[in-house]
Amino acid sequence: MSAECRPGTDVGGPVAQGCPGPPGPHGSPGSGIEVPAALAASHDRYRGAEGRAWIAALPDLAADFMDRWQLRADGPPSHGAVALVLPVVRADGAPAALKLQPVDEETRGEPVALRAWDGDGAVRLMHDATESGAMLLERLDASRPLSTVHDDMAAVRILSELLARLVALPAPEGLRRLADVAAAMLEQLPWALARLPDPSDRRLLDTCAGAVRDLLGEAGDRLLHWDLHYDNVLAPRPSSSAREPWLAIDPKPLAGDPGFELLPALGDRWDEIVASGDVARAVRRRFDLMTEILGLDRRRATGWTLGRVLQNALWDVEDGETAVAPEQKTIAGVLLDGPRSP
Repeated sequence: MSAECRPGTDVGGPVAQGCPGPPGPHGSPGSGIEVPAALAASHDRYRGAEGRAWIAALPDLAADFMDRWQLRADGPPSHGAVALVLPVVRADGAPAALKLQPVDEETRGEPVALRAWDGDGAVRLMHDATESGAMLLERLDASRPLSTVHDDMAAVRILSELLARLVALPAPEGLRRLADVAAAMLEQLPWALARLPDPSDRRLLDTCAGAVRDLLGEAGDRLLHWDLHYDNVLAPRPSSSAREPWLAIDPKPLAGDPGFELLPALGDRWDEIVASGDVARAVRRRFDLMTEILGLDRRRATGWTLGRVLQNALWDVEDGETAVAPEQKTIAGVLLDGPRSP
């Protein structure tokens, strides 16, 4: 699956970009719900017949939960690569958001994590239906993600302080474990290396895999978000009585080491990092600030960030790529070079 459309990777946001789609919405007579074409195309491309079946059932699924939870529509839908999000109003007049997504290994833990955080640094969960992947969430302002904060280091600080609160909790039972995810990555490595023609790419992934092996026995037990980048942090609605200035959305939770959380933010607004003229300095500044605020050991944080580079490269090879993405290669190289003077 491409990076722009893959759930649980380091790019994208409340509405994923780059997901191709046929023209025209999908819906069912009388449902009042139209499925965006790009969302239908994403499911068709990456989930095949199963995805097409889920999209076909989606209008009726939405109508069912609108009725079950006594909701009425309150604006056009938005979507990412996987989920449909409908702005709604509850029977008591409170605004909310109905999120609908298929249940799989990445999505089934989302309500578990949101219940554990209970609105502390994250969007509040009002209702969920585990068997169907439906959730009723606090409505935030999708037009004001953290990426709208122009001061880059201010945005990194906000994200890091939010992340420090999220990972302070031990992971609830039943979530996926970083130890298992990392072990699976190492098993897949030989297959991926055989598909990378550039020796420097193969050496880099070998190095990343070595870092993961060194840490595998101490993979951690904190509640990880796994996808905390600028566009997965939203401000509250302007008309609301804001309980917090910023809240995390769309977790793909894991039980693991917080060092595995850093890479999404290290690559955020990459064009600005390149335009700064000193890519290495910009990456190190973000890494230093994040590790300082989270109180992380730099060696472990570097190792798990290299593990995240390995994970993204494996996903890219699955999607048919034959080279490590330049941005990922650059970030890994900066961290492997070690700290420099400011």
